Amino acid sequence: MIAERDDFLHALILSLGESAVLIGDRLPEKSRSDASLSGHDLPLAYLRPVSVEQISSALQLCNEHRVAVVVQGGMTGLAGGANPDRESVALSLESFSGIEEIDTDAGTMTVRAGTVLETAQKAAENAGFLLPIDLGSRGSCQIGGNIATNAGGIRVIRHGVTRDNILGLEAVLANGTVISSMNRLRKNNTGYDLKQLFIGSEGTLGVITRAVIRLQPLPSGKATALVGLSSYEHAVTLLRRAQAGLVGLSAFEIMWDSYFSFSSKGEGVTLFDRDHPFVAILEQSETPSSDDLEAFLGTTFEEGLIADALIAQSQKESRQFWAIREGAAYDRMPGIINFDISIAVGQLGSFAKACEAALRERYRDAHIAFFGHMGDSNLHIAVSVGPADDATLHAIDAITYGVVRRFEGSISAEHGIGLLKRDFLGHSRSPEELALMWSVKKALDPHSILNPGKVLPPSDAPTFSSFVRFKERVKRIT
Repeated sequence: MIAERDDFLHALILSLGESAVLIGDRLPEKSRSDASLSGHDLPLAYLRPVSVEQISSALQLCNEHRVAVVVQGGMTGLAGGANPDRESVALSLESFSGIEEIDTDAGTMTVRAGTVLETAQKAAENAGFLLPIDLGSRGSCQIGGNIATNAGGIRVIRHGVTRDNILGLEAVLANGTVISSMNRLRKNNTGYDLKQLFIGSEGTLGVITRAVIRLQPLPSGKATALVGLSSYEHAVTLLRRAQAGLVGLSAFEIMWDSYFSFSSKGEGVTLFDRDHPFVAILEQSETPSSDDLEAFLGTTFEEGLIADALIAQSQKESRQFWAIREGAAYDRMPGIINFDISIAVGQLGSFAKACEAALRERYRDAHIAFFGHMGDSNLHIAVSVGPADDATLHAIDAITYGVVRRFEGSISAEHGIGLLKRDFLGHSRSPEELALMWSVKKALDPHSILNPGKVLPPSDAPTFSSFVRFKERVKRIT
C-alpha cells in the first residue's frame, strides 16, 4: 500500500514538477480546513497547478490510482466543502489566476478560477464596468469557488446569484477530460446548458478552471440608508415599495435588533438614539445624489412605515453601515455557529420567531441573532451556546433545519452543502431529486474521486432509474 502511494506521488511530481506538488513537511497548514474550522487533517499532497493541462494530468493520475481530490480556492466557505482527509489530494487553484480578457464591446470578462474576486472587481472597474458578484469575503475568495458554490452575496436583489452572471465555463472531469464551453453570447440556445452542471456542484462533478462573466455598466452613483422599523411586516411593505419606487435598488438587508445591537457595540458606534426591533440597509445605485432616496424615505416616514432613517453622507459612513451588517464582532464570539437558509420573504418573520423558540426550549441562555439578504429571502442565523462539542453542534443543526423543513425552506441559500449540511439535504430536496443527482455524479465521476462524501448523502439510496421503476410498480399494484 505504501509502495503504491509512493508510486502515485512520484508520478504526480514527474507530471507537474516538484514545485507544484507539496508533500510531507511542505504541506501548508491552511489546507486543513475552510473557514468553518471543521477540518483537521493535512492532505496526502497539496497540488498547485499553473495550467489547465496540469490540472487535467493531475486528475487523470488521481482517477487511475483512485485517489480522492478536494478542490481548494480561497477557503472562505463555511460548510466544510474544501476539507481534505489524510488520504486525499488537495488541488489548489491559487497558482492558476489572472484576467485573460475584458471584452468592452460585449461587456464580458474571461477569468481564471484562482483569481481573487476583489482583483476581478477592480479590473472590471478600471475598464468602466461592474462585476455583479460581490461578497463580504471579496478580498480572499476566488472566482472558481464562487462559481462552484453558486455564491450569492449582497447584490442578488438586482444582479442575481453567481449562476445568473456566468456566460461560459471550462471544467476538467475526473478522468482529465477538458470540457470547454467558453460561451461569450448572452443568447445561445444550442442544446443542454452544460455549464449549469458545474455551477453549484462544489467540486463533486468537475474542477472549474476558467469562466466568462457577464459585466454590467458601472453605476454613476450610490446612495445608502440605514432605516429603523417597528415590525417585520413593515419591513416587507418597505421592500415592496422600494422595489417599485426606487430606480436601481441594489441591496435590501435586514438585521433583527439582537444582531444590530451586538454588531454596533462591536464596531464601537451608536447610530440611532433608541433601539428598533428591525434595522434595514437600503442601497440605490445609478443615482447622482441621495435626493431620490431621501424623498422616498421622507414619504414612508410620514406614512408611519419607518421609524427612523440615516442616509450616508460619505463613503466612510456608507462603509460604517455595511461594517455593522458584515458583523466582524461575531468572529470573536466563542462557539459561534452560522446558518445560511432561505425562506419565502413573507414568512421570514414567523420563521425567526419559531426558530428562536425551538432553540431556546433546549438552550435557554443562547445568543441567537438573525440578519440577511431580505431582498432575496436569504436569512443568516448566528447561534452561540459557548464552547460546544460535536453532539451539541449536531443538536443545534437538527433543531434549526427541522424548523426550515417545516417552513418548506432551503437549508442552504448561498454557502453550499459541503460536509456539514450533507445529512440534512433531504430536508430540502426530494428522494427523486437526490437519486437523479447521484445518477449525474456516477456518470461524470464513476469512481467518486471528486470531493467524495460532500454534498450528497450516502449513496445507499436507490438510483434514479430504480426509483422510477419502483414508483411504476407501486402504481400498477394500486
